[in-house]
Amino acid sequence: MRGARSSRLQNALPGIWALRWIAIAIGIVGWFVYYPIVNNFLVSTTNQDIFTGEVTNVGLDNYRRLASDPVIGTALFNNSMYAVLSVVFQVFAAFWLAAIIEGLKSERWRSIWRAVYFIPSAISTTVTGLLFYFIYQPNVGILDGLLTHFRLEHLSRVWLGDPQTAIYAIVAMSQWQGFGYSTLLFSVAIQKIPQELYDAARMDGAGPLRQLISITLPLTREMTGMMIIVTVTGAFQVFNEVMVMTAGGPNNSTQVLGTWLYEQGFNQNDMGYAAAIGSLIFAITMLCGVAQLWYTRRRRVLA
Repeated sequence: MRGARSSRLQNALPGIWALRWIAIAIGIVGWFVYYPIVNNFLVSTTNQDIFTGEVTNVGLDNYRRLASDPVIGTALFNNSMYAVLSVVFQVFAAFWLAAIIEGLKSERWRSIWRAVYFIPSAISTTVTGLLFYFIYQPNVGILDGLLTHFRLEHLSRVWLGDPQTAIYAIVAMSQWQGFGYSTLLFSVAIQKIPQELYDAARMDGAGPLRQLISITLPLTREMTGMMIIVTVTGAFQVFNEVMVMTAGGPNNSTQVLGTWLYEQGFNQNDMGYAAAIGSLIFAITMLCGVAQLWYTRRRRVLA
């Protein structure tokens, strides 16, 4: 009897230890992830003065203010445009480039081109922002110098000082930096595809384009889905690029949700409204991620 009880206890111990580790993991995630989300929402229902510590409950007034704030509209447009262009360049264009690189016959040249395109991603965002800040400088910047050299002076302008071009100049810098990293991830995904599939396709008379459409594209679908999620959520969390290059100017034309949150919380001393903007960012990124995961899973089931 005692032996049977001891045996049951020994069999139960691994399960008990597993539950302990699960409880610890849940506690860590809850404290560092879910608690800040809930606390941020609670803060967004108040007006807080970070200097005096005074707190006033205002209910959902900060969310009503979001609907009437014209800068929020500008920021949403900038973030959305940033997301669309990032998907075009850092997902679809990066996929095509990775397929071209992995199609090269020489492993040496494949390695060289991977390194060439990855180098910009290894540079700090702050350093890249300052680099492009000088490139965009009127009269003395490299960009205007090249336009003048090729007799295209009429295209020269104050790139970061013109509300019509400033946000696009920032997006161009961001794509230059992130493009190589996405290309490298797609290259890794393509390398995992069995070579036998390409050999069989060539024996059946399939050319490079048909192999790309029928083999490479379907077998990198998981990576493509992940990259879309990461790219879109990253576009709605962008901050450093804008802050380094324009800080939201000129005339708030380059404001994104992250910089407007910073402006309201730390420069205007309005932590409640800043928390409401943070809740908006969380809601948008969560919806985008859930929608993409649902679509990817649906495609997998239908396939």
